[in-house]
Amino acid sequence: MTRIALGLEYDGRAFHGWQRQKDLPSVQAALENALTRIADHPIGVLCAGRTDTGVHASAQVVHFDTLAFRPLTAWVRGVNALLPSSVAVLWAKEVNEPFHARYSACRRRYRYVLLNRPQRPGLLAGRMGWFHAPLALDAMRTAAQCLLGEHDFSAFRAAGCQAKSPVKRLTRAEIRQEQHATGAVFVFDFEASAFLHHMVRNLVGSLVYVGKGAWSPEYLREVLASRNRTRAAPTFSPDGLYFQGPVYDPALGIPEIVAEIPDLPLFPV
Repeated sequence: MTRIALGLEYDGRAFHGWQRQKDLPSVQAALENALTRIADHPIGVLCAGRTDTGVHASAQVVHFDTLAFRPLTAWVRGVNALLPSSVAVLWAKEVNEPFHARYSACRRRYRYVLLNRPQRPGLLAGRMGWFHAPLALDAMRTAAQCLLGEHDFSAFRAAGCQAKSPVKRLTRAEIRQEQHATGAVFVFDFEASAFLHHMVRNLVGSLVYVGKGAWSPEYLREVLASRNRTRAAPTFSPDGLYFQGPVYDPALGIPEIVAEIPDLPLFPV
């Protein structure tokens, strides 16, 4: 038995999330079906971080066990030939059995790309989030600082979240603004030990409330401390959310490939 790790990227718009679902397209199902054809026996994969409907990934990592002996190129080019055009394997690596795509990860990274202009996006619909009213960068940055560190993030947790504990350590919460011909673009970068279901989208939604002036930066600290989901803002759109991959101990030898999501994807500035 051989254990193989893969890195892949995908556009989440065509799928009902990562996880296999009955009668609905998922990234997991598409990948497992392609791997099964290459291996010539059933393959099941485990991923570093599940993504929701419409959420994208630039550096998802999975692993699987196989009885088949194939060159690594077969797990890349061969699998890509069988995948939908919106999913691509970037690399393949044979790993030792203790390696686990999810449990071996030290941290995980997400990016949210938000277009801030009165008009909704057309060309980039589904590839970036959108908010119509002007947003204040400094206020959002101030508010984001209270999120850093180890906290109970229950206020930003989906009702159906299955995580055993709401306590997570957030090590990065950075926001920057860039001006493009098409409007202002805000980029939110988060890194944590792990994330709760909808946590990033709920954090972005609450930071937008601060940015538009509905909340003071200090109020976000109160929301966090309340541990009450009803105190936080509504869950923000999945359109601009990208899973940028897990972080592993370098000794594991997992390729460190984090695709830099363009601030305004596929659009000239």
